[in-house]
Amino acid sequence: MTATAENSADPIDLLSPDLTAEPFARYARMREQAPVLTGTVLGSPMWLVTRYDDVRQVLTDPRFVTNAASVQGAGQDGEHAILKQLAIPSDVVDLIEKAMMNLDGAAHARLRKLVSRAFTARRVADMRPRIEEITARLLDRMAEAARDGAPVDLVEAFCYPVPIAVICEMVGIDEEDRPQWHRWGRVLSLMQVELLPTILRECADHVMDVITRRRAEPRDDLISALVQVQEDDGDRLSDRELVTLVFTMVTAGHESTTYLIGNSVLALLEHPDQLALLREDPSRWQPAVRELMRLGPSQFAQPRYAAEEIELGGMKIPAGSAVTPLLLAANTDPRKYADPERLDVCRGAGSHVGFGMGAHHCLGAPLAYQEAEVALQALFTRFPDLSLAVEREEIPWALRPGFTRVEKLPLRLG
Repeated sequence: MTATAENSADPIDLLSPDLTAEPFARYARMREQAPVLTGTVLGSPMWLVTRYDDVRQVLTDPRFVTNAASVQGAGQDGEHAILKQLAIPSDVVDLIEKAMMNLDGAAHARLRKLVSRAFTARRVADMRPRIEEITARLLDRMAEAARDGAPVDLVEAFCYPVPIAVICEMVGIDEEDRPQWHRWGRVLSLMQVELLPTILRECADHVMDVITRRRAEPRDDLISALVQVQEDDGDRLSDRELVTLVFTMVTAGHESTTYLIGNSVLALLEHPDQLALLREDPSRWQPAVRELMRLGPSQFAQPRYAAEEIELGGMKIPAGSAVTPLLLAANTDPRKYADPERLDVCRGAGSHVGFGMGAHHCLGAPLAYQEAEVALQALFTRFPDLSLAVEREEIPWALRPGFTRVEKLPLRLG
């Protein structure tokens, strides 16, 4: 029997510190309570989807769209309302609202095709030697910093520098400009609301400056390639779209990988039996990073909007409703995975939804997996006696909306 969704129960605050701090237990309770529940983000109402099959439907069903402006009745809810509440200036709000991830259909496909050339299987494979080189250099620096036995913060020394170096090289951001992206990325990741308007404007101005420089002196990078596309057919790509593409690729292209590497190191240190399996057979690293991504750090995806009334999990979702798929709840659903909260590096969890699914599946997922595989294997090979430099309960966590991640990870290298 199909029920009609109504705002009768107390809505769940998706940004509640209690929820983001203990996601496994909280999501398990939510998942067994109901497949679809009422929730809020910064006061904006939405439906929360908890079970794997239902989350998969939201991510793949074209009737769930990401562009609220295209759905009648959706303008007051979801991401648009959140941006308005955050007081993001109108001259930079389209960095977010008109990003590729917030478009659907032909508009989304057009931009995705333009950037997909940077993430082909061949291009990603060709990047591996460079990723290995970047990783080895950073491990050398860590060894030097810790030669007197001092602990090293792995997040700052390794987890962040690997992916930011890789994505910036691919896109075309000069090395001297990367510290700015670190600062901007931190503000975005921690949702420091009072700084958002300033950093978004700074970032937009910076990207436009880089584009101008690439027009004058093209290089072998994605920005130069996109500038060439624009010059060949100016109607296909506006300056604003170009800025938005670069902003999206750099921010999305390093955040998840940074979190994945940091969380994975801690998880493997806490599960020495699983680390032993990887050391015994290095070919297991490839499936292992997929299993590690299944268990975090992504908690939920951006909201989708029901373009029409849709039945979901036995509920009728009214047209125009904002619906948020809870990725971690789906990835730990016992209906999909046996013993779902257990780390099993041999599981081969390729069907997880940590990087999304469907038309908006993360373009950079293969690159992120490769970076994590190279970084983790090199780290544990170079420092076989790696250990925590503080007690487990002293490790600080950054509870960013959408992610739970290690903020600092003090380690002794051996």
